[in-house]
Amino acid sequence: MSGGPSIGVVGGGGAAVCLIDALSRTLHEPGSLTVFEPSPHLWRGRAYQVDTETLRVNTESHDMSVRTGDPGHFDRWLQARDRLTGIREGVDRMTGARFPPRSVYGEYLEQTAYAALGELRRQGWRVDIIGEAVTSADRLSHEVALRTGPGRAMVFDYVALCVGGDGAQDAYELSGTAGFVGDPYPLARTLDGIGEQDHVAVIGSGLTSVDIILALAARGHQGRISLLSRRGVLPGVRQKPVPFELRHFTPERVRALARKRRELSVEDIAGVLRAEFRDADADLDAVVTEILRVDLEDPAERLRRQIAEVDSPHLGLRILQRAVPETGPDCWPVLREQDKVQLLRAHYRTIMSLCCPMPPSSASVLLELVEAGQLQLVTGLLDIAPASGGGFGVVAADGTEFGADKVVNAVSAAEGRIPSGARSLASSLMRCRAAVRHPRGGLRLAPATSRLTSGGRPDPRLYGLGNIAAGELFFTFGVPSLVDRSRDIAGAVLEHTDAVRSARAPRDLVAA
Repeated sequence: MSGGPSIGVVGGGGAAVCLIDALSRTLHEPGSLTVFEPSPHLWRGRAYQVDTETLRVNTESHDMSVRTGDPGHFDRWLQARDRLTGIREGVDRMTGARFPPRSVYGEYLEQTAYAALGELRRQGWRVDIIGEAVTSADRLSHEVALRTGPGRAMVFDYVALCVGGDGAQDAYELSGTAGFVGDPYPLARTLDGIGEQDHVAVIGSGLTSVDIILALAARGHQGRISLLSRRGVLPGVRQKPVPFELRHFTPERVRALARKRRELSVEDIAGVLRAEFRDADADLDAVVTEILRVDLEDPAERLRRQIAEVDSPHLGLRILQRAVPETGPDCWPVLREQDKVQLLRAHYRTIMSLCCPMPPSSASVLLELVEAGQLQLVTGLLDIAPASGGGFGVVAADGTEFGADKVVNAVSAAEGRIPSGARSLASSLMRCRAAVRHPRGGLRLAPATSRLTSGGRPDPRLYGLGNIAAGELFFTFGVPSLVDRSRDIAGAVLEHTDAVRSARAPRDLVAA
């Protein structure tokens, strides 16, 4: 490595923006940065592409900053935009919290990315953006070679995989069927084929499903809407923000515990959480009950109850929603394997529904549609298939059967699945023994640095950020988590470049 480092970033979505911003503020010796992104949604990714203004971010704006150490970065950007446009968008009418349109957040990602690239150029870096997919990689002795579909080959000192996630999963094999929307985004285009009176079945019950229902309602849809899922676990309803800070269940506390013992148990973690809840005068048992009762409560009643609790003074759920994304990435790697398996099998979907809640105003629209009889929440989905006379037939576990005119798919891809566009790349890394598949999905990596590991050894030249780390980490996709991991990667690259330079210095002196 001569001069500054050469860095290749595979993927140009939100995770890449977090990483590039961190690199621009950490590495100051001029090098080169090359970003590979074949999609037309550079920097925005699938989630924040230009779409209907109905779609909002699901987290308060102060938790959406991509800049490490600067949680107010996005809020300041929003305020400047407000002054320019004269419009303050996305204020939740029930809580006063702000949830801007997702397309606006996409603007923020674009501008932040280009500002970071501009900063690198001012420091003397060479910056290239290549609109091609990386199809394979080779781990050389001191470098990583990347190859694209057209046959281009480039060699880098460091490579970061920011490959994002996959589109919706066609769980019922309806692809190609007339009236079936396999990937709902962008909703501004995909819903055009749905008639105003059509009975629309939406498969899934997560945040994507909520997006679809809100978009249909905004378009004035008059027909029935059936939300179909196996369990009916809707996203929780976000409560009114209340200022507080974690005092016990912090990354620093978890790391200190991990230094004293090789692994932690659920009981160890629960003890720290109890101290957090005790000091906040919050009820941990109430949160545990919320998690355990999800399959015992009617989804509509749960929605109604959570809306009624938006102004609750109790901090229990707010603590959970802060603790999981903030401390979960440090806690999960040191948790006992048997406890990980049990949590994933029994409670993952419920915990994520509570930790990734929807804005109250979104929830209130759903409840209004339910109470008007237009929206039906169907649990126990067994099958959905094309009907002989057109449309679709739906079968539920309780014996319910009905027909639908159109079906919109909102089933998320399997958690941790390597996205289809990155499978050949991941396979090539595994073939050259530079990466190992994690049994729970994604690739194995060292949580402290996000370095890919093979044979138990972290590779200082290869990094993974986002969904590619889903097997190793519990929470990979929230912006705060991406920011923290980006800081770790930038710091690890800086540490390694300094180590390489120090190792070479004596040889350079001898040569002189």
